[in-house]
Amino acid sequence: MSANTLPRIAVLGTGGTIAGAGISSTQYSGYRAAVSGVDQLLAAIPALQDVASLECEQVAQVASQNIGSATLLHLARRVNYWLNEMDCAGVIVTLGTNALEETAYFLNLVVKSRKTVVVTGAMRPSTSLSADGPMNLYRAVVAAASPLTAGLGVLVVMNDQVIAARDVHKMDTMTVDSFKAPVFGILGWVLDKQVRLYKKPARVHTDDTEFDTSQMDTLPRVDIVMGYQDDSGVAVSALVNAGAQGLVVAGAGTASLSDAMAEAVSAAVRSGVVVVRAPRSATGIVMKNIEFDDSMHGTVAGDTLSPVKAKVLLALALAHGKSAEEVQSAFDRY
Repeated sequence: MSANTLPRIAVLGTGGTIAGAGISSTQYSGYRAAVSGVDQLLAAIPALQDVASLECEQVAQVASQNIGSATLLHLARRVNYWLNEMDCAGVIVTLGTNALEETAYFLNLVVKSRKTVVVTGAMRPSTSLSADGPMNLYRAVVAAASPLTAGLGVLVVMNDQVIAARDVHKMDTMTVDSFKAPVFGILGWVLDKQVRLYKKPARVHTDDTEFDTSQMDTLPRVDIVMGYQDDSGVAVSALVNAGAQGLVVAGAGTASLSDAMAEAVSAAVRSGVVVVRAPRSATGIVMKNIEFDDSMHGTVAGDTLSPVKAKVLLALALAHGKSAEEVQSAFDRY
């Protein structure tokens, strides 16, 4: 296929381990994230020239845990900008893996296009003996260039797998197969230059959502509190006093709250803070009024979203002026 007939794909770099470098090819210690530019990442994979016509932009150069709301909103604007280009078939975002799952879910809620958006990264820096970044990026380009992936929302392509942004979890701190969809399973695979899909996401995403961040400069402050044996409401009260507009409580079991935590949460709700219950465990569902009286305490049940993804959805809901009842509807829908 000639270069002028290949699909045009934009690759937006934000830094992370995929752009990192170490002091040795055989050790992790001493490596730094966000060293190489996205143009360097692409130049290191000559085979990409046979898959797509690529353009690149450096949106940020940080480890993903340092991506705040301003950078998130800027990234969303740049993704939407490229998707609005008539001859752009899709967008790839290279990210650090530490906060990849919530960043991908944020984009899944605010991107306004049916074109393909793929998020990818790496568990090993580019200087490692068996760096996974180049193959992840190659597979991401193959996925973004395929017409099969259009309309599926934001996708994560890691370790040859295609995973819906809502479903993806980072399950391990180190291994290259860290990213999985433990509740609902992966959507499919990218093998060589083939995309094989077996199902589609069921929840609302991208241009079917109500979330428009194009004019936003920041997001409401939402914090996360962990529930545990012998906990208290001190953290909840402190965060409310510090200006939190929303809280996610990662509770044990079905996100049940201790009496002490429940008392602090009820006080927070009475003061106007919206509180979402999410599971502390890696998988599972939190349903309204199951093992905790949401109706009495004014809390929101977080469905199957992890605490970090519940934080994303709550922040967007609050940014659009939603009440607690409307936030519950959002969690049931997205």
